[in-house]
Amino acid sequence: MKTKLLFLFFWSLGLSLLAQTHTVGPHNKPPVVAVEDTAIRLRGLADTIGFAHTKDQIETLIQRIDQNQGARLEGIRKRNDISPGDAWRLAIAPHDDYSYAGYMYPLVLKNVQAKTVIIFGVAHKAKQFKVDNQLVFDHFTHWRGPYGNIKVSSMREDILKELPKSVYQVNDSLQLAEHSVEAELPFLQYFDKDVEIISILVPPMPFSKMTELSEPLAKALAKVFKKRDMEWGVEVSLLISTDAVHYGDEEWDGRDFSFFGTDSTGYNQAIAKEHQLITDCLAGDLLEPKIKKFTQATVQDNDYTTYKWTWCGRYSVPMGMLTALKLQQIQGAVPLSGMALDYCNSIDHPPIQVDNMGMGVTAKAYMKHWVGYADIVYR
Repeated sequence: MKTKLLFLFFWSLGLSLLAQTHTVGPHNKPPVVAVEDTAIRLRGLADTIGFAHTKDQIETLIQRIDQNQGARLEGIRKRNDISPGDAWRLAIAPHDDYSYAGYMYPLVLKNVQAKTVIIFGVAHKAKQFKVDNQLVFDHFTHWRGPYGNIKVSSMREDILKELPKSVYQVNDSLQLAEHSVEAELPFLQYFDKDVEIISILVPPMPFSKMTELSEPLAKALAKVFKKRDMEWGVEVSLLISTDAVHYGDEEWDGRDFSFFGTDSTGYNQAIAKEHQLITDCLAGDLLEPKIKKFTQATVQDNDYTTYKWTWCGRYSVPMGMLTALKLQQIQGAVPLSGMALDYCNSIDHPPIQVDNMGMGVTAKAYMKHWVGYADIVYR
């Protein structure tokens, strides 16, 4: 009897560990684990520090956001006339540590009400994986969430069937190493336990390539939405993940991003530039010249791989916006118009305490090292 119990214990333990095994090569299929006759290819966690990954963590975090920043949230919603029924077709949200970005997540994600959310993520480690000039999908069937595994929508396979092979690659290793999509999931699942996702990472590429790739992607989305009778903004939404400026001259791997200096004058100039960028490029009517202006403001003219102004989403933002614009045109939909809900950074308000709930921060925040966050939504 003891031998049988030990066998069952170690068999269950092995199955559990196998289900968590997720490191795969870009051209290899990930491990498949049979769970109740369903093939599960589970995408693990890239960041176990800055984000909430359990039910208790996300619910405690929401409570602390309400306590610390609830009044600010309510004021922003009233000022922008946002009702519970408003649903975004396209939205931009941050992906930094929850302790710092805090209320910026629920401010935008509460009204991403579609069951299926297509997320345009940053590919921070694209250079390490030698990936550029293609959209990056994954093989995973599920991603980890605080309320259980989050299903990858079956739309992904339909979309891939409609895309030319030159437009994309499937790279689980790069998807696994990236945290920008992962950051959105606990909040999305908190607001909708049945949410499904599709992750698309956008590695370095020039604006001309983004324009080229967004066309077939928008056509594929329009075709799949029509086939499935899905209304954009109701059954499916687009979400772009990006942090705003990365600023300072310390702890940026030896790089100096203190464009105006790190005293109060330099800080104020950096904040002013951020607001101008948002006003000129992201808010108001969604137009291709404005999207191009964003790229020109964030990427060097003679080298598309090099920062001019350090938004990590210098590729995910224009790709997501171009795709949305072309989808709007294909569908003959109401023109998209951006509303800047709020802007803050990691040092202009007190952080949320997370160290007593099994979380932390991945970097310090002070005048010589801080990150900006912008929430922009499109009805």
